[in-house]
Amino acid sequence: MLTVNATDVRKNWSAVSDSVIRERPSFIKRTRDYMMLSNIELMQDILSVYNFTANRYTESDGSITLSLNEIDLVENAETEALAKEKLASAILEYSHDFYEDYKYWSSSPERKGHIPYIIKAIILDDSERIGECIQCQDGKN
Repeated sequence: MLTVNATDVRKNWSAVSDSVIRERPSFIKRTRDYMMLSNIELMQDILSVYNFTANRYTESDGSITLSLNEIDLVENAETEALAKEKLASAILEYSHDFYEDYKYWSSSPERKGHIPYIIKAIILDDSERIGECIQCQDGKN
């Protein structure tokens, strides 16, 4: 792997940062640990393949329930648009909670798959933008 020693990164932090922002990500080695330093735009590109999809159900009272497939979140509202807004807000709130206790949640086998969606939501950091990423499809009762 093309790695840079962490000591060299510390000594040349400004140059490394400029390189990461303007040229390419850096792979950094510290003792036995490896990490990648990248700009946000690259992470957005990498995460662009992760889409939020929700199953849509029409309830007996005419309201709409959206059930997110990637994360166990469900919201109900009078219209699909309102349900989508609520679901987007729930995604952002869940993502912040997950990130705050990342060590705990990321070690759970049931929640480890949430990580790319969590990072995507945190990078977007706007429930309206997250809502635009939710693709709804008819659910099966």
